[in-house]
Amino acid sequence: MGFIFSKSMNENMKNQKEFMLMNARLQLERQLIMQSEMRERQMAMQIAWSREFLKYFGTFFGLAAISLTAGAIKKKKPAFLVPIVPLSFILIYQYDLGYGTLLERMKGEAEDILETEKSKLQLPRGMITFESIEKARKEQSKFFTDK
Repeated sequence: MGFIFSKSMNENMKNQKEFMLMNARLQLERQLIMQSEMRERQMAMQIAWSREFLKYFGTFFGLAAISLTAGAIKKKKPAFLVPIVPLSFILIYQYDLGYGTLLERMKGEAEDILETEKSKLQLPRGMITFESIEKARKEQSKFFTDK
């Protein structure tokens, strides 16, 4: 009788462990999907911001280029055209970010860094551990209780 009861308990424990493992895996998958969704939404907002900025800056650049060109012709001073050069770099960068391939190039560069330059990604004092967090918490706790 005890053997049957023990066998049933062992089977229940095994089923419970499998259920907990499956539940933990499902929770982890959901967290990873949520993080990916949040990252995608943040990137979409960054691209949308860049496109919106490009509209305003493009208008400014167009007006500035026309005004500076007219001033250079009217005053016969080509120095008026000098500000167009740095402004054009900003315009091209924003266009590349909003509509070009800048994000793909940045992603490729980031992947190269992750593969070939791991040492540059190390945190000072190494990875954060539970012990280091507890030590800091206890120090902070003493700080607040001493006062």
